[in-house]
Amino acid sequence: MRQSVIPVLTVLAAIIALWYGAAVWLNAPWAYDKAQRAGVELSLGDVVADTWSQDKPKLPAPHQITREIWKTTVEKKVTSKRSLIYHSWITLSATLLGFALGTVLGISLAVGIVYNRTMDMSVMPWVITSQTIPILAIAPMIIVVLNAVGISGLLPKAIISMYLSFFPVVVGMVKGLRSPDHMQLDQMRTWHASSAQTFWRLRLPSSMPYLFTSLKIAMAAAIVGAIVGELPTGAVAGLGARLLAGSYYGQTIQIWSALLMAAALAATLVAIIGVMQRIVLKRMGMAG
Repeated sequence: MRQSVIPVLTVLAAIIALWYGAAVWLNAPWAYDKAQRAGVELSLGDVVADTWSQDKPKLPAPHQITREIWKTTVEKKVTSKRSLIYHSWITLSATLLGFALGTVLGISLAVGIVYNRTMDMSVMPWVITSQTIPILAIAPMIIVVLNAVGISGLLPKAIISMYLSFFPVVVGMVKGLRSPDHMQLDQMRTWHASSAQTFWRLRLPSSMPYLFTSLKIAMAAAIVGAIVGELPTGAVAGLGARLLAGSYYGQTIQIWSALLMAAALAATLVAIIGVMQRIVLKRMGMAG
């Protein structure tokens, strides 16, 4: 435990120290400019104190972001439009729906690609090509098209989230379903196993480690998709809306607090998948 915790804490302390140093460096010009206009000469301590307490700094200090997160989570009601928990829930809803849709689509395509050569030759290249289109370019198109047919709200954001999350599931599941070697497949044939029996009793269990690894990547991508989906809609709720509002008014502390909240949300969801992975693989007799 000590061997794993100490290196993590050391790296974290180094990052925080560099962050504070960068905050002084980036925010110092504004501090000197104010002092020059006021005819005041600043000492090093004054510069450091000013750069760590500006209302709209170029780079907020860690304690400023921590204070903002505390104010917008603990000190605000969950139903308040200023609560980060409220905005996180809006983004989380789109993320989970998009992740579920992406997982179902990814597994379905993977099964078709593995069992159908035509799909393998035709669909797989299109799946890869789809990821070369920048999400910032395609997101407004999806929003406009769905709004034109009367679909708005949660579903458009979930579809954008699905667009990013299905790809790692497809790739991982194709690799996993093809992981059994020829000897194992020949063994199933000697038992006169049908394609369905081979799938459920050999291919699918063998694919589980690949699936869970892919789901972790897909979950992180789903959150990015949900946040991106909130940007072109002019949304008033969600972490994407907080980022947008912060950029409009130069509220860098608000932007960074929303970013860290999104990172914490992603880390929590990925950790949950990791716990599920260990439980499932342990029950299947595999290393978690």
